Amino acid sequence: MHRDYRFNNVKIYAEITGWGKCLPPAIMTNDDLATFLETSDEWIETRTGIKERRVSHVGTSHLATIAALNALAAADVDPNDLDLILVGTCTADEIIPNVASAVQQRIGAKYAAAFDLNAACSSFLYGMHYATQAIRTGAHKKVLIIGAERLTRILDWTKRESAVLFGDGAGAMVLEASETECGLLASHVTCDADARDVLALEFGLSFDRFGFDGIMPFNFVGQEIFKRAVKGMNIAIEKVFAETGLSTDDIDSLIPHQANKRLIDYLAKMCNVPEDKTFINIQKYGNTSSATLPIAFCEAVEQGMVKPGDTIVSAVFGGGLTCGAGIIKWGQRITPKRDNNLQLESNGQSALDLILPLHLNTKAAWEKRQHD
Repeated sequence: MHRDYRFNNVKIYAEITGWGKCLPPAIMTNDDLATFLETSDEWIETRTGIKERRVSHVGTSHLATIAALNALAAADVDPNDLDLILVGTCTADEIIPNVASAVQQRIGAKYAAAFDLNAACSSFLYGMHYATQAIRTGAHKKVLIIGAERLTRILDWTKRESAVLFGDGAGAMVLEASETECGLLASHVTCDADARDVLALEFGLSFDRFGFDGIMPFNFVGQEIFKRAVKGMNIAIEKVFAETGLSTDDIDSLIPHQANKRLIDYLAKMCNVPEDKTFINIQKYGNTSSATLPIAFCEAVEQGMVKPGDTIVSAVFGGGLTCGAGIIKWGQRITPKRDNNLQLESNGQSALDLILPLHLNTKAAWEKRQHD
């Protein structure tokens, strides 16, 4: 349902004033994967569109902090002016305390509330949805939203069907209360919980930690995920178009979740958006879960695909199966107020240096389990 939030008869919006990203320097190519998995560059690219992905040598909170500092620089916002930090992630450094509190501490945002949100790959759009409502109601005025993941630490590196899909990274946005009609104009988020088991990592408090042998089973039923993702995103997109009264003719670009090139192509066709107005970077980073959307927005702005006043449609899906769509109107500024290119420094290790020990440990654990 559309809600018209007003203060003193003035409509309030949540303008995107800052954007930033963090991409680990270590690159894992498809050819690298083929050195220890039964796969090939052609096999991966033809099925997913992915050519390479990033592998982090630092934790999720470190990635999130760099992305946050870049977004704050682009907005020229003092961290002490933030009143909320929201981190979307499914790969937190610890269960307690949350990633958001680590970011708060590291950037020096003394007065902000801080919490994590886990809707898997949908987390960033979920975060935009709730942060926008909080700003429109007057509960918050300056919100930092981050999507950050270190997925390479939780994958089963003996399973090519899932191991080739994911990568690490982080992206962030600053939202500020504004009287200008911009930001997330409409959004719809939902969850197809009947299919929650088709995309699941079987590890948590319900897992028998005393019998843990180093294997975290990753359930990934690709065809079922694809089918339900298409249906869920289709419904969500129809709802946001209906809420705004806009049509596909009003859309300047599509910036979707980067999970699979075939799915992105389907969304583009459904939204009647041509290829040159559909942002795709999955070939460089793979699926970075909650980080895909903010990273994609950063690069779309940097590459000139997003122009002042553009109307953008986004759609996401993730484990749960969470799902959502949004229509975003960009503001008039597409250049950062301050330099927002802070980089994560390399520790000298290649992606293979970081991943091969994980592969060997998991392989040995599987062999031991079969022997026992």
